Amino acid sequence: MCKQTTLIVGMAVSSLLFTSAVSADFQGISVDILDSGLGIGLTYRVYVDVEEGDQVNAIWGDGDNSLIIESSTSFYQNEYGGYGTPSESLFSFFPSLEYDSFVTIGLLNNTGDAMWDIGIDWTDFEDNGGAISTDNGIWFATPDEAQVYEQDGRVLIGQFTTDGVGAFEDGNSFGYVNILGKNADLNLTSWQYHNVSLRIPAPGAIAVFGLAGFLGVKRRK
Repeated sequence: MCKQTTLIVGMAVSSLLFTSAVSADFQGISVDILDSGLGIGLTYRVYVDVEEGDQVNAIWGDGDNSLIIESSTSFYQNEYGGYGTPSESLFSFFPSLEYDSFVTIGLLNNTGDAMWDIGIDWTDFEDNGGAISTDNGIWFATPDEAQVYEQDGRVLIGQFTTDGVGAFEDGNSFGYVNILGKNADLNLTSWQYHNVSLRIPAPGAIAVFGLAGFLGVKRRK
């Protein structure tokens, strides 16, 4: 493990905290499942559910609480996309770009996107549609950015298109993440949740047409 990178990631999380962590307005994880009709698999838009006025600032992994997001096959990667939000101006020219796999804080495209990332190697995800994993990395947006605030009670943290499902013990989890957010109070008091399971309903168990399905929160054993 690179101590310098660990220090940088720790400083990034600490700078976003501002105050001591308190009990959260975090409500869970939810997902919208879409079928593009383009034969590239189902698209899973993964959200953190929070209370009105709250923020989601960062998704990260560290030495005590690693992060992993993966599929039993691979994630769809459009040649005009990246690991962050795609360019909305290209959607009309390349319709499949809208279903690219990417991470985000709050946004579906790069218009006004002020997300940063530190310490994550995106090579396998970008080149092969492989897993995102880190014990030393973070993606985040600062509390003064509009994209960190909830919209209709939730904040988008990633979009993942795949013809597979999760590769975890229950067969339908995309992985585990750690979440940092802020409550809608005068002090913007911070909260953290560790080892939150991204548990995706099996496609056969739900109707797939932009329908939101609730995902429970589970502590990793």
